[in-house]
Amino acid sequence: MRLRPALLALGMLLSATVASAAAPVRSVPALDMGRYAGQWHEIAHLPVSFQKKCVGDITATYALRADGRISVHNACRTGDGGHIAAEGVARPVPDEPGQLQVRFVPDWLAWVPLVWADYWVIALDPDYQWAVVGDPDRKYLWILSRSPSMDKAQFADLKARAEAMGYDLGPLRVMAPLD
Repeated sequence: MRLRPALLALGMLLSATVASAAAPVRSVPALDMGRYAGQWHEIAHLPVSFQKKCVGDITATYALRADGRISVHNACRTGDGGHIAAEGVARPVPDEPGQLQVRFVPDWLAWVPLVWADYWVIALDPDYQWAVVGDPDRKYLWILSRSPSMDKAQFADLKARAEAMGYDLGPLRVMAPLD
């Protein structure tokens, strides 16, 4: 029976080694918000509570504002045939071009630090046709495309990039067609 604690300890050690072997989550070194602005279609995401009613046609639209921030409009089709939308705002993280912070609460609550969530562009097509967005804690991940579908090989490559950074894609929800 002494073998069981030893196996448990070995398992924990191996798990820690695998987790530490993952590349750190890094944002892209350059992000042109003028090119990033516009509509994106969500191809897949890790499950999050605020998207639980979404069953398809998920989009995120970004628009530059005069104050240097970015307007965010998220929308999706729900299971009952309806649509839901959320309005938010993003702000760039100083000296970190691929990092934004996003909030979906009213302006009068913007001063509360906990209302801002990390939104890091961690992979980006040079022509701004696809993007992978995540957070440094690996809790959130979205695979986005300018078109409502994505090539299967491209999708597999983007998943591999996210997995290399330590994202667990077991629960990944594919929300759009793969060609």
